[in-house]
Amino acid sequence: MIQVKELTKKYGDFTAVENVSFEVEKGEILGFLGPNAAGKTTTMRILTCFMPATAGTAKVAGFDVFDDSIEVRKRVGYLPENAPLYLDMRAKPYLEFVARLKDLPGRDRAKRVKHVIDVCAIGDVQNKIIGQLSKGYRQRVGLAQALIHDPDVLILDEPTNGLDPKQIIEVRNLIKSLAGDHTIILSSHILPEVSMTCQRVVIINKGKVVAMDTPTNLNTKLQGSQSVSMQIQGPVKEVMGTLKEVEGVVSVKTRNSEGESLWSYDVETNPGEDIRARLSSAVVNKSWGLMELSRSGMSLEEIFLQLTTEEEDG
Repeated sequence: MIQVKELTKKYGDFTAVENVSFEVEKGEILGFLGPNAAGKTTTMRILTCFMPATAGTAKVAGFDVFDDSIEVRKRVGYLPENAPLYLDMRAKPYLEFVARLKDLPGRDRAKRVKHVIDVCAIGDVQNKIIGQLSKGYRQRVGLAQALIHDPDVLILDEPTNGLDPKQIIEVRNLIKSLAGDHTIILSSHILPEVSMTCQRVVIINKGKVVAMDTPTNLNTKLQGSQSVSMQIQGPVKEVMGTLKEVEGVVSVKTRNSEGESLWSYDVETNPGEDIRARLSSAVVNKSWGLMELSRSGMSLEEIFLQLTTEEEDG
C-alpha cells in the first residue's frame, strides 16, 4: 500500500531525512518512532504531498506522490500534530465543510458525516463549538476529518500528544479499531504508544532508519541472550547452585529478597532456547516453593535507547 525508497529531504546544508526506505502492507498499523526532530514529520509531509522530497521515491496506493499527487491526496487522510480545525465552527458543520472540500457527492456527505461522528464517538459534542471542546475531543474531530472521505491510508502525526491518560487510551483504541479497513502510519516519540498500537515499528534517528521490525523481533535481534525471572522460596545458595546446573543456563543472579528464604532470581539462558520447564522441574524436585516464573526481555524503550545511542556513537 505504501512504498518508500531512499527518500531524502534537504534544507540547504541540513539533511532532515536521509535515504529512508520502508513499506507498509494493506491494513497494517506501522509505528514511526523517533525522538523529536528525528525526521518523522518531514517524512509524513512528503507522503501526504504537503512538501516535495529532494531525492528518492514514494508511492501510496500505487500512485507516485510527485507525479500523481492529486490521486494520492484522494486516498490519504492526514491528521497533523496540530489538528487542522476551525475553532469558531461547530463540530458537525465543520465536518460537513470538510466533506465538501473533499468533493464528496451530495448524496454521500450526510452519510459519511454521520459515520465518522459515530466511529469517533463525538455525537454528544457535534453541535458544540470546537474551540470549547477538550483536547481529547478536538483530536477526535481531527481524526473524523481525516476519515471523512473513507481513505485507504491514514497518516497520523503524534495523535495522542497532549492528551491525558484516559484520552490516550480512548484514541489508541479508536486507532486500533480502524486497522484492516485502513492502512495506518502513526508517528510518536511515546514508546508505550507504539508497542501497544502498532504491528511493526520503524525507528528513525537523525533522519535515518536505524531499525525496522516487530517489537518482538527487535527484542530477539538485539538481546544476545534471553532472561527468565524467578521467585523461589528456598535456601539461596542451594537454589543458585541448582539453577546453574540446569542445561541451557548461562548465569544466575539474585535480584532482591522478601524474607529470609524468599528471593528473586534473574536467570540468563542461551538465545532462542526456552528452558522454563527444566527450571521449574529443578525447583519442584527440591520441594522448594516456586512463586513466580516468567520470561523477560528488553522493553521497547530499552531497544530505542540502545539503537539511538549506537547511532550517536557511530
